[in-house]
Amino acid sequence: MSHPAPLPNVALAMPAATANRLFTARLLDALADGVNLLSREPLEDFSSAAALAVLANTDILITGWGCQQIDADVLDAAPRLRYILHAAGTVKNHVTEACWDRGIQVSTAADANALPVAEYTLAMILLANKNILQLGQLVHSRHSPVSPEAEFPSMGNYRKRVGIIGASKIGRHVIRLLRPFDVDVVVADPFLDDAEATVLGTALVTLEELASTSDVVSLHAPSLPSTLNLISKEIIASFGPGTTFINTARGELVDQDALLDRLQQGDLYAVLDVTTPWELPPDSGFYTNPNVLLTPHIAGSLGTELERLAATVVAEAHRVAKGEPLRHALPAEQLSITA
Repeated sequence: MSHPAPLPNVALAMPAATANRLFTARLLDALADGVNLLSREPLEDFSSAAALAVLANTDILITGWGCQQIDADVLDAAPRLRYILHAAGTVKNHVTEACWDRGIQVSTAADANALPVAEYTLAMILLANKNILQLGQLVHSRHSPVSPEAEFPSMGNYRKRVGIIGASKIGRHVIRLLRPFDVDVVVADPFLDDAEATVLGTALVTLEELASTSDVVSLHAPSLPSTLNLISKEIIASFGPGTTFINTARGELVDQDALLDRLQQGDLYAVLDVTTPWELPPDSGFYTNPNVLLTPHIAGSLGTELERLAATVVAEAHRVAKGEPLRHALPAEQLSITA
């Protein structure tokens, strides 16, 4: 008579503050309902005697922001470890080559984290085409009624062109969310071909064409050495008058000096959720330019959206327990580009 396989042993590895943000008591209960949760307290480091005792029996490690590096020494202390399930996006800060060398399967919640960024972007695109940033400032400054169409006769979303730079997870989500709207969506991505763009419901164009013809330009490319200042001085100069530029990717992808110079001309608008440096100096011109909306890196998962990240890895752990393949497995070759 065969016996069911024992449930895998699971441990959390992240700062306690991160675990408290991600995992509600309900989600921990749900996790423990399908696996053997060794402790509800996360491993904040891998060196203590208590941590080493947990690692020795761990089959699945659930990680989060701030997890220490999982190097060869940690793996030596965790001989049973077969899965690392990350309740966030990039794993390049804690998953080392040693993990791939030993055949550890890695999964991330990058898909789940892409959703709120895409939702934020969709909202900003629709508001940009309605000239909300500019009209809101006019109402506040004039203290009197404002005639929207007199100020912006071409306002509105109907038949506007939206340019998506980068067919990343987030870029693809944005394209999908734009489908119900009467807008023309184009995409620029050197790794995309015309057939793939057609499947996405968009048209593939060059970065130069996208920049010069789009009413809204939204950046969703990864941060790589090759994408440093991707949005160059020349690209910024080619933006048409009245264009809105949205950045939820990384600040280093943009020549920020050139962007600020163009914004100071008064005919370009920007919605910036990310900048370089991450926190702008107090005297930065982005703070005072009326054509800029700065938000404090809120596009990604925050508040209740964090529960989606935790729920993603709970579901992955349950798949392992049932002998099913991971749904969000990450190939080793993507280690350097996952965002």
